[in-house]
Amino acid sequence: MKEFFKYVLATVVGVIAVSVIGFFLFFMAIGILISSTEKQVSVQNNSMLVLDLERQIVDRAPNDPFQDLDIPGFPQLKTIGLDDIQTSLQKAVHDDRIKGVYLKLSMVNGGMASVEEIRNALIAFKDSSDKPVYAYGDMYDQKSYYLATVADEIVVHPLGSVDFRGLGGEMMFFTKALDKLGIEMQIVRHGKFKAAVEPFMLEKMSEENREQQLTYMGSLWNHMLKGISEARNISVDQLNLLADEVQTFRQGEKAVESGLLDAAKYKDEVLDDLREITGIEAKKGVPIISATNYAKVQVKGAEKPFSRNKIAVIYASGDIGMSMGGEAIIGDEIGREIRKVRQDSSYRAIVLRVNSPGGAVFDSEVIWREVKLAAEEKTMVVSFGDVAASGGYYIACPADQIVAHPNTITGSIGIFGMIPNMGVLFNDKLGISTDVVKTNKNSDLLSLTRPMTEYERQLLQQSIEEGYDLFISHVADGRGMTKEQVDEIGEGRVWSGENAKEIGLVDEFGGLQHAIELAAEIEGLGNYRTVALPAQMDPFQQMFKTGTDNVRAWFLKNQLGENYRYYEFLKKSSEMNGIYARIPYDININ
Repeated sequence: MKEFFKYVLATVVGVIAVSVIGFFLFFMAIGILISSTEKQVSVQNNSMLVLDLERQIVDRAPNDPFQDLDIPGFPQLKTIGLDDIQTSLQKAVHDDRIKGVYLKLSMVNGGMASVEEIRNALIAFKDSSDKPVYAYGDMYDQKSYYLATVADEIVVHPLGSVDFRGLGGEMMFFTKALDKLGIEMQIVRHGKFKAAVEPFMLEKMSEENREQQLTYMGSLWNHMLKGISEARNISVDQLNLLADEVQTFRQGEKAVESGLLDAAKYKDEVLDDLREITGIEAKKGVPIISATNYAKVQVKGAEKPFSRNKIAVIYASGDIGMSMGGEAIIGDEIGREIRKVRQDSSYRAIVLRVNSPGGAVFDSEVIWREVKLAAEEKTMVVSFGDVAASGGYYIACPADQIVAHPNTITGSIGIFGMIPNMGVLFNDKLGISTDVVKTNKNSDLLSLTRPMTEYERQLLQQSIEEGYDLFISHVADGRGMTKEQVDEIGEGRVWSGENAKEIGLVDEFGGLQHAIELAAEIEGLGNYRTVALPAQMDPFQQMFKTGTDNVRAWFLKNQLGENYRYYEFLKKSSEMNGIYARIPYDININ
């Protein structure tokens, strides 16, 4: 028996020792990989600056040295930051080593306002230098083509085309499917234009939703046509005719004949063009550098002198108060950042960058309060990204100035609540029954296994109405309107940035850089520096922030990419116990 226990103990000790050694070896290997990516970036003479816009465009480049490492078994979601693109283009103007910009395009992984921001940065680059911009794509979707029109030459593969056919969209409605499953979505809302709930209550678009979609879609399309028309010297009427004819299947030279493109070339011919731009000899490789790497390079003449005057740039991206695996805006976290800057006398102004479709009322209110307090003490300018709607607008309305692009999606001033009743699914379909024990009449408030009572519906409707009144009161106070004026343009209606400026929800057109310059102008600052907040954690800090669960989440996010949000949703759903102790709904301003 002693021998048995001796061998068992030896085995356990051996397993522990191997695990500990393996743990340290693993992180040593990770450390070596990180250090290999942190070598100083060098720029060769006669280089092309490459903007790879087939990557996911985000407002702020992540502090992730792993994303450009191709580790077997760990596919990475590759991103490119708008901040890196802006910085690299500004530096390239002053850098004689950079001979031009190469746009790698096919399908742009970003919203229309992001495309607008990059397009404007390229126009500024061309206005400040005589360096060419060269665009190439195997094919072009409409967003990538709109961006490409700023280039000196637009080239497509001989079998490629421009998918030019106008804007459109198709909604799916789940009402009948839910009926078959035995699920009833009980919906309470304020705002006849609040269309987020329509797929669960209707079988086709409401007239209000159709009206708002046609309005903002028409605004986006007309703005795009105007930009293309000016760049390509094709009338808007002719562009609409080309869209009606559909250019999707007109390949190569046929696409060139339409006037949308300059040439159809194979990749070797494109490389010859780049050699000519850079002055590289035939058959030699063309030196290139990515925007992500070039943004880290110090360039003489492009660096601003040090200044004690600081402008905080606070990024708020994602759903407010929740996360489905992607970015999230947590009320306490963003509120804390704003408060710290407000209380720090070295900061002269705040620029809040909002890119959010909305979210939870509570978190929105927390951030709204901090924005309002900050605006009373310092210059507060808000910059809208691709979308700043509902809760995204809620947190922005106290600002001194709101800056957006004409093709930003904003507005959606409205609130809804949605409670599923899955009683029929559980009882009739799955054979699962439930029973209730309660101490008071409404202890089982908002159960998922039965319809709402009339009293419960009244309570929820009252909460929605109070939330909407608070929302429009905040907007009226921040924008210098009456509540009646806000209600008239509210009701959950979505607007383009262009429409929003016409009705007083937005002050100026422009991107993040314009918002920073506007804040500096208001403060009378000739020399200043920006500080990006919240401070980004490196991968190790992120992994160990909450122990082993976060390590596992970090690996899953890197492996699943965008699909991680579905895993997170299922995980949270499976953990939702004690539905009476924890109200199983959230009033959303999406």
